[in-house]
Amino acid sequence: MNMKFRVSLLSAMITAAMGLATSASAASFFFTTGNPDHLLGALARSESAGKIETETADDFILAGTTVINGATITGLINPPGANIANVEVELYHVFPLDSVFPPSGRVLSRVNSPSDVEIDAATRDGSDGTLGFVANRQATGVSVANTVVNGINPNPSRTNGEGPATGDQVQITIMFTQPILLPAGHYFFRPDVLVTGGDFLYMSAPRPIVAPGTPFMGDLQAWIRNSRLAPDWVRIGTDVIGATPPAIPPTFSMTFSLSGETVPDAGTPGEPNCHGQSVYALAKQFGGIDEAASVLGFSSVDALQDSLQEFCKP
Repeated sequence: MNMKFRVSLLSAMITAAMGLATSASAASFFFTTGNPDHLLGALARSESAGKIETETADDFILAGTTVINGATITGLINPPGANIANVEVELYHVFPLDSVFPPSGRVLSRVNSPSDVEIDAATRDGSDGTLGFVANRQATGVSVANTVVNGINPNPSRTNGEGPATGDQVQITIMFTQPILLPAGHYFFRPDVLVTGGDFLYMSAPRPIVAPGTPFMGDLQAWIRNSRLAPDWVRIGTDVIGATPPAIPPTFSMTFSLSGETVPDAGTPGEPNCHGQSVYALAKQFGGIDEAASVLGFSSVDALQDSLQEFCKP
């Protein structure tokens, strides 16, 4: 379909919807696991020369259709003073979605892990301009009691961890220049950080989540993998750090937050009326296509429409 016609059609639908419904305000979305507890630093690293990719993921729930336009992550830069060159974010469904089933059997369990592969439409990367980021050094000489960096293995996976580490505590604020539109569901958030001359140790947060965090039913523990273990994942606490019975292994959240806006009356992906219903919902909330694109953080009406079309795919 011609792009100009698509935009005109979307605008017309929104104008019509505005005539049928009064304007309503979108509800802001905010989720956080709270503050670091300094118990763990888990490697979250993009692939680079001489270094393999290592991914650490933790979960969150969306109660309804949501546009995510911002995030924060907190961790240690080790060694101190190293430079953050790039940030990439991926989102995953919960296994067995987007996964081979049955799994490989190389790890103790894949129950409640991230899926094998990411949600392709939700990947954002500073190197391609789909996100921007700002790093704020919060403190120097900060320590974590244990780390998981290299000991990420198939079963038997237990290493007890790799001991404490010290570095600069950094909070990275991420702005999605191409916001992420997702339906209600249970997801994993996975950031990778490229550090020139060092690594990013993603800091843990209390589990169960406590104030100022946002507790939710069904909260899962954090998982980790590297490119040698993929597509499998292992549980950082249960599988890697472990414990000798009758002691119970620790479990971890990771320190992150997500922010955006909900779209309560959006259509259902895969349904024939998904696009039209979603346009109608945007009209009710924002009073027009330009306002919707602006408030939600899209660069243009075209970018918003492209996201709606991707969202509505089966």
